[in-house]
Amino acid sequence: MIVCRTIAELRAARARLPSPVGFVPTMGYLHDGHLALVRRCRAENAATVVSIFVNPTQFDRQDDFAGYPRDVPRDMGLLDEEGVNIVFVPSAEEMYPPGFKTIVRVREITDVLEGAHRPGHFDGVATVVTKLFNIVMPDRAYFGQKDAQQVVVVKRLVADLNIPIELRVVPTVREPDGLAMSSRNVRLSPEGRRVAPILYRALSEAQAAWRSGRERDAEALRRLVRARVGQEPRIRLEYVSVAHRETLQELNGEVTDGLLSLAAWIDDVRLIDNVILEEEP
Repeated sequence: MIVCRTIAELRAARARLPSPVGFVPTMGYLHDGHLALVRRCRAENAATVVSIFVNPTQFDRQDDFAGYPRDVPRDMGLLDEEGVNIVFVPSAEEMYPPGFKTIVRVREITDVLEGAHRPGHFDGVATVVTKLFNIVMPDRAYFGQKDAQQVVVVKRLVADLNIPIELRVVPTVREPDGLAMSSRNVRLSPEGRRVAPILYRALSEAQAAWRSGRERDAEALRRLVRARVGQEPRIRLEYVSVAHRETLQELNGEVTDGLLSLAAWIDDVRLIDNVILEEEP
């Protein structure tokens, strides 16, 4: 496994890889959700590149950036075991050198949900993803469904800017009790970790009500989730959404398909999760 810390090193190593090349962008502190992306990438490509970069421009709070868990040596060991070809671990100065002025902005779909609650977040995401795509120049890139809005934004970015990359979306990987795997989960207190699975249970119950036909009204589905999560006083809901899967605009009335998502605070940890309102595969 080759470790590259500069763009020049990455490009030199990338030039020697067989095609097709798959790419998994991460912020590190890897868990089984990340490794599912890596394994899918390796299965579908001749070579795999993974980036580890805690991108400062996508954090709306400095304390969140400072507290984001990091363990690059551990991550390196996991990626080496998975047979990754190249790991790109740039510094902030490498990605954003003095004089950096450019921002990539995807309009409208970044103004709602996470974008409404984390100002500037998706400008940072769109900018760093564009840079990483230009640096790595992969044939395919892999993202997790847990970050559903990010997936929508990156799809729009790739389409609008004619970036010749195939996007692959991998289903959310969960703990045995249903909690979506996230690097932030390690910051939960024991009691917070105990109650956290209610988020997915609430989403799943609303999804089941929709699939059974028992409840198809958008606002009623939102109420179901709020009521279920509201049974646990330790959790503070930030939003519950039933939105169009591509425009991310809130739906009203009967829902034929959509994205059911939420964000919530447990102690001082902010978690997100989602399910798709679609018929059983």
